[in-house]
Amino acid sequence: MQFTQEHEELRRTVRNFVDKELNPHVREWEDAGRFPIHEVFKKMGDLGLLGVTKPEEFGGMGLDYSYGMVMSEEMGRVHCGGVPLAVGVQTDMATPAIARFGSDELRRDYLAPAIAGDMVASIAVSEPHAGSDVAAVKTTAVKDGDDYVINGTKMWITNSPSADFFCLLANTSDAKPHVNKSLIVVPKDAAGITVDKPLNKLGMRSSETAQVFFDNVRVPQRNLIGQEGMGFMMQMMQFQEERLFAAANSLKGMEHVIDETIAYAKDRKVFGMSLIDNQSVHFRLAELQTEVEALRALTYQACELYVNGKDVLQLASMAKLKVGRLSREVADSCLQYWGGNGFMWENPAGQLYRDGRLGSIGGGADEVMLGIICKTMDILPGKKK
Repeated sequence: MQFTQEHEELRRTVRNFVDKELNPHVREWEDAGRFPIHEVFKKMGDLGLLGVTKPEEFGGMGLDYSYGMVMSEEMGRVHCGGVPLAVGVQTDMATPAIARFGSDELRRDYLAPAIAGDMVASIAVSEPHAGSDVAAVKTTAVKDGDDYVINGTKMWITNSPSADFFCLLANTSDAKPHVNKSLIVVPKDAAGITVDKPLNKLGMRSSETAQVFFDNVRVPQRNLIGQEGMGFMMQMMQFQEERLFAAANSLKGMEHVIDETIAYAKDRKVFGMSLIDNQSVHFRLAELQTEVEALRALTYQACELYVNGKDVLQLASMAKLKVGRLSREVADSCLQYWGGNGFMWENPAGQLYRDGRLGSIGGGADEVMLGIICKTMDILPGKKK
């Protein structure tokens, strides 16, 4: 992956923003269980950071996904997972379909304000019984006059308490599960929407996630993204960027924990010697850093192919699988070297232990990624009749 001066300028901009505007407040936001999302997003919008890959005519930078990956990677410098997750929902999960398939009206009314940081977006796909199994979604959108009438429940919806609109996946016909779904933009202030209290999560504490209820919610049919029945396909495309975001976003965070653990192990004396001088410790830290670099190479390769219009289903799924497992491995190994200090709430390894666990669940669980990889390798057994 070859980075240009423009890539490095973007990297510096994001890094400076993280260091000055985000990291000084992380502990406060984690304790509060939320961060001032509208305020932070507006600052990011003013810097152009919410529309790096989005069309210029709607306020974006119009750059290819390699720049989006740089943005994702540098956001991983935030000393928690919740804030980058909320940003990723805005940039890589809730808006790609609008940017790619939405009408000019939708892009003007929703994409442009999201890019500017004037609106907070949320992606409403998962349901209590349908997480990684997107085909099992039961929420319906039935035509009535010029409107859709939406009924259903969405679960694990990040940004929902503060969102201005949802990119919602619903069944719009009785056809087969993969061709009966559509993506629809739903303004949060529409009558019939109830957002439950934020969920009490193990990690990602600074981002707000809640259950959302849709009870006879009316939205104009013009809020349909693209064509009816193409929602599953569009959501799968959004998942590609979400999974690449997850991989790129993890790299700096894991390196931060490794670096902090090295510094602690050099200073910590155990049985008359520095902890770092134990072969098992410095070998393990070297192994973990090697694994992080291997994941970076995989992620960069997937990104480069994606930018060149190639199919990256297998590589993106591999990167997503690897990041979930490696985050746990780095956190667990490093936490052990911190001893009792690692068991403290504010410890960086403990933070990754909590936040990184979502990597094997959200955006497609490990088992789903393995199924996709097996399918691309043509080794997935067919369903028995």
